[in-house]
Amino acid sequence: MSEAHTNNAMARLVEQLSKLPGIGKRSAERLAFHLLKTSPQDAEALAAAITDLKRNVHHCRDCFNLCDGDLCEICTDGRRDRGKILVVEQPKDVARMESTGMYDGLYHVLMGRLSPLDGVGPGELNVTALIDRVKRDQVKEVILGTNPTLEGDGTALYLTEALNDSGASVTRLARGLPTGVSLEQASKAVLTDALEGRKAVQ
Repeated sequence: MSEAHTNNAMARLVEQLSKLPGIGKRSAERLAFHLLKTSPQDAEALAAAITDLKRNVHHCRDCFNLCDGDLCEICTDGRRDRGKILVVEQPKDVARMESTGMYDGLYHVLMGRLSPLDGVGPGELNVTALIDRVKRDQVKEVILGTNPTLEGDGTALYLTEALNDSGASVTRLARGLPTGVSLEQASKAVLTDALEGRKAVQ
């Protein structure tokens, strides 16, 4: 393999790695050199895992969490309380809440939050699917778990109004979550307190 081809291959890898969130050019270069030193088997296993992820992982038909089937494991779990739905912004928020072991209901992933300045309105989120699901399944309680940010608060307010005629009570995670802290950053203890201390939305 020529030096020029090697340099081109390295440059392409660094370019792709630097597109990942939180990875700058220097970090991408370090990762690229690390991969260069790994065995061909390990490098091929990583490439295969990425390919498998893109081919097989998609969104659950009901809740939009990530899964490799038609429905995710949570939606198909008969032990879950189907009268409660916790609404979160991203699939990673589901994983964070599940880590507490304190919630036994279902989820609904919006895949974002309302942000008019960024062009994100209700049509770009899974809002209609949530409303239809609540009515269809006669859900008793919708817990709003949007992050305590300006956009998260705005999204929660919009959902409260949208669910007004659904027949379900609407609550929100208690402010055990400090303003500006996302679910991903919160500790298990904070998430547990927030879940247990949820209050009705006025």
